Amino acid sequence: MRVFGIESSCDETAAAVLESPLRVLSSAVASQIQAHQPYGGVVPELAARAHLQALPRVFEEAIRPVQGGWQSLDAIAVTQGPGLSSSLLLGLGAATALARRLNLPLIPVHHMEGHLLSLFLAPNAPAPEEVCPALILLVTGGHTALVRMNAPGEYEVLGRSIDDAAGEALDKGARLMGLPYPGGAEIEKLALGGDAASVQFPLGAPDGEEAVRRGGRYAFSFSGLKTSIRYHLQKNPGGSLRDTAAAYQAAVMNSLLTRLRQALENGTDIKGIACVGGVAKNQLLRRGLAELAGQHGINFHTVPMAYCTDNAAMIAAVPLLRKLQPAQTPPAVNPNLLLQGLQLR
Repeated sequence: MRVFGIESSCDETAAAVLESPLRVLSSAVASQIQAHQPYGGVVPELAARAHLQALPRVFEEAIRPVQGGWQSLDAIAVTQGPGLSSSLLLGLGAATALARRLNLPLIPVHHMEGHLLSLFLAPNAPAPEEVCPALILLVTGGHTALVRMNAPGEYEVLGRSIDDAAGEALDKGARLMGLPYPGGAEIEKLALGGDAASVQFPLGAPDGEEAVRRGGRYAFSFSGLKTSIRYHLQKNPGGSLRDTAAAYQAAVMNSLLTRLRQALENGTDIKGIACVGGVAKNQLLRRGLAELAGQHGINFHTVPMAYCTDNAAMIAAVPLLRKLQPAQTPPAVNPNLLLQGLQLR
């Protein structure tokens, strides 16, 4: 089975071709970072326009190296949500047109499941049965969750953020420090050589009945962390930004690691841990995860850097790993679902 994947949920326009059992034949990504940098974040209208311009070029770049071209495809997979509604609709429209033009089935994919299954995209990645059950930190610009994966398609959300995502906290913290967008990578660069113990920022691990009701047993919270860095910068206008960046980065990563550590201590059958999403690129987090895995005698699985941020290879991987049999005709895709904040089940 050969699948053409399409991703357009936010500010990356991407297309990829994968074939079973799971081999990446091509992966093309058009970034919009430069377009959004002057505004310190993603502007939905600009993102939609950029997708409209980039989609034909990205499609051509993805199909060009594939032997047999368009006629060799068996299905189209496309991100259905969550994400920016205008960006998602453009990707869905292009996918629907392509599926009808080629007379191929259309498979809508949950963006977060794509990130979870990006774990298996490396050429030397272990098979799902070797990895699962696993605890996975899903950490992107818009989502933060701790997920137990029993198998592709079988997930249990153990905790999620009750307010901001970790990636959002990094971006907004960077903005307060005067750093350019995207902020996570800029904070990581600035933090090198800084004193992470110089400032005691709060740990984003809330407790209490309300936190559990909204975010689960292992809930996260990052809104208080953003408030803390704002007050710290106001009270210390001449302080070291390097030290502040190091302390702030450590607070975000320690919040993630704390929840994962707690879940590991309460689970006896876990084979490994991993982190997926854009924040998975952070080296401090990766070192912490490797250390945590070593302490518990389990495996730490990494995602290739190219597949941490939004890409279409992870979207095409979902039907292949779940061994979905495409229907003979494209299913009806309901755009209203895009506005309902799709949840992992």
